[in-house]
Amino acid sequence: MRIQLATVPGDPARPNEDWAATAMPASGLGGLLVVLDGVTPPPGNGDCVHDVPWFTARLGGALTELSASRRDVTLAEILAESIRRTADAHRDTCDLSHSRTPQATVVLARWDSAELEYLVLSDSALLLESCDGTVRAVLDDRLDRVPRSALVSDAVADSLVRNKEGGFFTAAADPSAAARAVTGREPLAPLRSVLALTDGATRWVEKFGEGSWGDCVALIRKAGPEGLVERVRELEAGDVGRVFLGGSKRHDDATVVAVEL
Repeated sequence: MRIQLATVPGDPARPNEDWAATAMPASGLGGLLVVLDGVTPPPGNGDCVHDVPWFTARLGGALTELSASRRDVTLAEILAESIRRTADAHRDTCDLSHSRTPQATVVLARWDSAELEYLVLSDSALLLESCDGTVRAVLDDRLDRVPRSALVSDAVADSLVRNKEGGFFTAAADPSAAARAVTGREPLAPLRSVLALTDGATRWVEKFGEGSWGDCVALIRKAGPEGLVERVRELEAGDVGRVFLGGSKRHDDATVVAVEL
């Protein structure tokens, strides 16, 4: 098994709000990956005393521990319990009911000698490459289906679509969000590799249209995760930047984890 990981902040002056981990048992049979993309809050959000990196580290640590130790529990149940644990860690000091309580997108994958189990919540991506070279993207496309009119400002999005029916969901303080995740299982034998990318890296496909998901995997195999992120940065340098909720963000934190099975 070969594991490659790169994570690069969008702005060197700001903490990287992405979080990633991989793990495998001592036997070498099976493994797991966890990738989180912390949601940057709008300026002036003071309802939590903890920053987003604190939240993603807490949530990511819980997800990694439980995914490795509780093979008898589904990934959706693990996400729910991890959200609950993280919420309990700051429930007494912070307003967890606030729409911008710290939150993150989630990609989980876990495999043994026979099967791969996966979970995707919000707009990060999981790519499954088969031995025949085909690549399937596992995506939670709820945010893409939200009307643009509901995303004109942070306030409108928070009141209408963030963690609401008919909108999109993230891992924040409500464990029930885990039930909204895209989940599934795949036989392991036909798979060559599994990759997870935050949306700062998926821009190569989704924003700049440099190629298909299969082309993206081929680039990562040739140039490594760092090569994909470097190419995204080059494209961003010649672009006005993607418009995010609350303003324009030219560079975003970018994380890529690639595991050859």
